[in-house]
Amino acid sequence: MSRWPLMLLFAASALAAQQPPDARPDSARVARVLALLETSDSTVCELAAQAISNAWGWSWQPQPFATPMPMPAPMPMPRMRQRHGPHARVRLNHGAAWHGTDSAAFGAFRAVLRDDSRCVRNIAARVLGRARAPGSYDGFVALLREAAPGLRETGALGLGELEDRRALRPLQDALRDRDARVRAMAARAVGEIADSSSVAMLAKALGDDATPVRQTAAWALGRLESPDALGALGGALKDTSPDVRRTAAWALGAIEDRAAVDLLLPLLRDREAPVRLAAIWALGQIEDPSAVAALSIALTDSDPRARQLAAWALGQIEDADAIDALAGALKDREPDVRVAAAWALGQSESSRAVEPLKAALQDESQDVQDAAGWALDQIDDEGPVRVRVRPHVRKPI
Repeated sequence: MSRWPLMLLFAASALAAQQPPDARPDSARVARVLALLETSDSTVCELAAQAISNAWGWSWQPQPFATPMPMPAPMPMPRMRQRHGPHARVRLNHGAAWHGTDSAAFGAFRAVLRDDSRCVRNIAARVLGRARAPGSYDGFVALLREAAPGLRETGALGLGELEDRRALRPLQDALRDRDARVRAMAARAVGEIADSSSVAMLAKALGDDATPVRQTAAWALGRLESPDALGALGGALKDTSPDVRRTAAWALGAIEDRAAVDLLLPLLRDREAPVRLAAIWALGQIEDPSAVAALSIALTDSDPRARQLAAWALGQIEDADAIDALAGALKDREPDVRVAAAWALGQSESSRAVEPLKAALQDESQDVQDAAGWALDQIDDEGPVRVRVRPHVRKPI
């Protein structure tokens, strides 16, 4: 990255980082940085948006919907050595006093709501929405009536950030917008509001011609966590787009209703690996023993990520019928799969898992040995006090 974009990024970070943690945002600094971002390229603007949002305590998601189904880490054992890739970490102040902020600071953001830069517009919409700034609802609704689709998209984004039930009616209209990006953002906004009364409108959006709209609608239904969405999501599992199938599977896992198990099982044979991964994750979230047989077969999937996730899912379910399949997975060629299998056997706390785990203590991988040792501690009644460990998989926001 050249010197100029770096200077701009540092300026954006300084917008909040150089203030005391509870200080109100400085309106002059806000205006200066936004003016710089208006002329920056989209990559720099997105990086600056991340810096600003991190400093003020909320996440920045430039994509239409939050990334679903992060891969869970199925081995939270006390003795496990975690491996991390290289990364940069910047310490920024959090918790700026948005509520009660002077109108001039909010005015700086309102001034760019119709900016030519989509990134700048969306930064303003996120801030004004998150801060519940006075007049924002009416301002965002007015944007939905603009001729330019980009402005309508920003209006929909802002309404989602407000999380105000009043917005459901104008967003329902936006779901019929002639521009697909506006419809996708409207679906995202309805998901952010997360009101169960919006199941029907999102179910209808699953029939949209545009794949991003269908995918975002599926994500939004998962956000609602309503069993009323099962039928619509079950249909989306047969969508021609793997992205839609994957997101619909994730949504069923987010709802965590056992009635979804039979809907998800066929996806374990989907030709697309990401779809199979999502289905396995969802079954692990639902934790229904009726999925054990199919997940045991998934331990032989051609994709090692699927095998690892299947072991995690079986550990979530904690059913004794999975012991033999998990013991077999301790011989998988991939160490990460063997670690997950050892963890799952520890979750079972079954004496039948002792001998396979003892053998795994001689594994060539130290991580597998550590996982097997942890698992044996979970099973051994004579050993240390057992700690029930359940990996936490964050839901998208």
